[in-house]
Amino acid sequence: MGKYTELAQDIVAHVGGKENITDLKHCVTRLRFYLKDESKADTDYLKARDGVVTVVKAGGQYQVVIGNHVPDVYAEVVQVAGLAGGGSLDIDEGDVPKGNLFDRFVALISGIFQPYLGPLAAAGIVKGIVAILAVSFGWSTGTNALYTILEAAGDGFFQFLPIMIAFTAARKFRMNEFTAAAIAAALVYPTLPGSVTALTEAGVSNVLGIPFVLPSSGSYLSTVMPVILAVWIASLIEKFMKKITPDVVKVFVVPFVVILVTVPLTFLVVGPVANFASDLLSNGFTAVMNFSPLLYGILLGGLWQILVMFGLHWALVPLAILQYGQNGWTDILLAASLPNFTQTGVLLAILLKTKEQKVKSVAMPAFISSIFGVTEPAIYGVTLPMKIPFYISCAVSALIGGAISFFDIKNYAFGALGIFQFPGYVGAETGLTPMWIMVGLAVAAVVISFVIQMVAPVPTLYGQAPAEAPVKKPSAEAVAPVAAVEASSTITESPILASPLTGEVVALADVKDPVFSSGAMGQGIAIEPSIGQVLAPANATVSLLFPTNHAIGLQLDNGAELLIHIGMDTVELEGKGFTAHVQQGDRVSLGQKLVSFDIEAIKAAGYPVTTPVIVTNTADFASVTATTAGAVQAGDDLLEILK
Repeated sequence: MGKYTELAQDIVAHVGGKENITDLKHCVTRLRFYLKDESKADTDYLKARDGVVTVVKAGGQYQVVIGNHVPDVYAEVVQVAGLAGGGSLDIDEGDVPKGNLFDRFVALISGIFQPYLGPLAAAGIVKGIVAILAVSFGWSTGTNALYTILEAAGDGFFQFLPIMIAFTAARKFRMNEFTAAAIAAALVYPTLPGSVTALTEAGVSNVLGIPFVLPSSGSYLSTVMPVILAVWIASLIEKFMKKITPDVVKVFVVPFVVILVTVPLTFLVVGPVANFASDLLSNGFTAVMNFSPLLYGILLGGLWQILVMFGLHWALVPLAILQYGQNGWTDILLAASLPNFTQTGVLLAILLKTKEQKVKSVAMPAFISSIFGVTEPAIYGVTLPMKIPFYISCAVSALIGGAISFFDIKNYAFGALGIFQFPGYVGAETGLTPMWIMVGLAVAAVVISFVIQMVAPVPTLYGQAPAEAPVKKPSAEAVAPVAAVEASSTITESPILASPLTGEVVALADVKDPVFSSGAMGQGIAIEPSIGQVLAPANATVSLLFPTNHAIGLQLDNGAELLIHIGMDTVELEGKGFTAHVQQGDRVSLGQKLVSFDIEAIKAAGYPVTTPVIVTNTADFASVTATTAGAVQAGDDLLEILK
């Protein structure tokens, strides 16, 4: 039995039982029930129950206020009530994409990959170790069991990448993750390639006249864009089905229809579109190569990383395999053999220049993976979100690709990546010369991209300040007098809390939400903001960042636990209009931007933007006293917290 199991059982029983619950969400302080019949809920009992702060009925919701540990209670309630899919918490864990179409695409892709960059980089390093074992010791799947195990450990993540993508894409598009995973699993179904081949040979590989074909690679393994598009389509279907499906059968009818419609659409529409794009690309590159090998090398080198992102590089891989089978060598893809080293160069410069510790923690394993030819962690985790490093990498790759074509180099051992590709350029007639040319070009790729990135600015990725700002000194006239504290009290950090917002001051008692106005969550103040950004009111650690970015919790250096809740009931906006500039666990400094929000969009949606600033562990302090000013600028003295 969990810590909150008994509380969860009591809550479920006194909201009318699990059969009375149609939906459940939670925000930063409360469980938000949608009940079939609110009259069945025992409100008086729940208000008096230990572990429950109060009960609020608003907006068609039955809100059971828990406090800071609401996520733990929520998880127990979901288990007790047997709610499918982890309740119906339908939120976006990433920032809302803004800007032009390309910026939104970059934000989408990097946001989808962000949650598993660590394992992705780790798998890339394992692949590098496997390559070392093969080259140095001659190990292979047919001769060494440990090699076979490590190869599976390195390749498995990349092979079934569509399933990983499906989970995070589902969060971005706000749909059920397990339904999305089921769709992705169909794309990588093990016997699918053989079945499609058999259907083609039998002449029945079409559905309603639409061809049933796979990408040029022969499967959707390791692909990126098809599953993202499939999950996006599925999210639209799921939203529609939720609206029209009766609650009594929604739990299985909605995923049934989503899977039944999305999987065929993906195979019959996404597949042909991808194949058409691949064929078009293949024919285009072949024509360019016949016209000018040098131009071909520049184009392929510069565009290769972009082609990989869309999965269009598979259009050229079959040509390379065919050429290798016919001639014993290939040069179709050689112009794209060294972009990993341009990533190595820019990553090294970023590691040296960035002041963001989180960037360093992501860039270091990505740097190691890039040496072995695995660039996904670098692209999706660092260079693509930063944009400038990605542009540098592509530009230098174009230069190096042109040089490879100029030297007319051929590869005699197709398939090796990174530093292990170089022996493949040694031919019986050419000797070692081509290999040393490729080694020189790889070094040039690293050096040139490194130098350019050292000169170019390194964008801030997570918004972390490079150094702590000085603590704001207390201003005696800005705060109301407070009760005297014992002389033995020691305060090692400033007791003055700066305002995180600019706007009109609102007394906590005047906030139109009884949970805050009653002081049940703690003492503090509220602000009617005139500028849509929250700044750090002191040096602190981000202890909580709600997935919809509408509320943030801070652990201040003086021991205070602060909650900044932007607006009332704004959890219902599901993240729309809110952008976080930090992540949970980040160290922040006074004045650092934490969250930005669109005031007009929130008001247009019908929600107040009045923002309580609450010391949730008020009981740990002798007093929490608010400013008497009618308006504040961000950084002005707001609260005095005395031990």
